[in-house]
Amino acid sequence: MESFTIFGYALAAFGPSLGLSFLVSKTIESMAKQPEMASKLQATMFIGVAFIEILALLGFVAGFVF
Repeated sequence: MESFTIFGYALAAFGPSLGLSFLVSKTIESMAKQPEMASKLQATMFIGVAFIEILALLGFVAGFVF
């Protein structure tokens, strides 16, 4: 049973890490294409990072609660 918990923690960390890497890479790509939009893109990226981190934390908390 403990191995399932460890596997759940690994998935809870792996999913958001993929999301963060995709979000940051696409934001940097967009900033390179349109430098004048960099400030707006950066603000939107930070909002997205916050939502992804919240999902990661919920995954860890759910492992302790359930």
